Amino acid sequence: MSAPVKRLKILVGCETSGIARRAFDRLGHDVWSCDLEAAEDGSNRHIRCDIRDGILHDGWDLLAVMHPPCTRLCRSGRRWMSGPGKWTPPKKLPKGRTLDSMLEEFELGVSVFTACWTAPIERIAIENPEMNDLARDRMPHDLPGPQLVQPFWFGEPAYKSTGWYLRNLRPLAPTNMLAEPERDSDEWKRWNKIHRMSPSAERARLRSRSFPGMMEAAALQWTGQALKQVAA
Repeated sequence: MSAPVKRLKILVGCETSGIARRAFDRLGHDVWSCDLEAAEDGSNRHIRCDIRDGILHDGWDLLAVMHPPCTRLCRSGRRWMSGPGKWTPPKKLPKGRTLDSMLEEFELGVSVFTACWTAPIERIAIENPEMNDLARDRMPHDLPGPQLVQPFWFGEPAYKSTGWYLRNLRPLAPTNMLAEPERDSDEWKRWNKIHRMSPSAERARLRSRSFPGMMEAAALQWTGQALKQVAA
């Protein structure tokens, strides 16, 4: 009789959509999500909490952090934090914002990211754009560069560069690579709909949603690697 397959204990952090949680759950693992906000699907396997408040120490086999605060950490947000050089006054601020509020968001992003990366969990995947130099200066020394992937690698007709910072997990391999449309064609414009969204109260939430195809690949590949490591 063959030994039973281990059921991994997995935490999906900073997610309300349930897209990643459900992808891992379909493989039969013990999966929970957590966020300050409630789960959109009303799941009873979602914990409302600050991910920094102890849950990272609950004996997880794998941590996948989906949408930690990253607006001030990413390269595109650097111009709001500093002018030329490092930490010089920025030339301009977003309308209605103060530098103090921007710095508060920056510190929150650093705090959440570092808490997750330094958690006592053997396998970690954190979704975050490529960071600016100000953020990199505050990161743990063992943080690698991100693997940058696109949704169309996984059958999703869309452009959105997605960065994964990985510990003890291999980079994602494409599963259903789509042929890219001709630049400036109608299809190409549809693939860029995320970048072309009009300003709205929901824009940030919609832009940060996970792609089901990518998360199906992540769940299958990363749990497969984890199970091999556990069995070794």
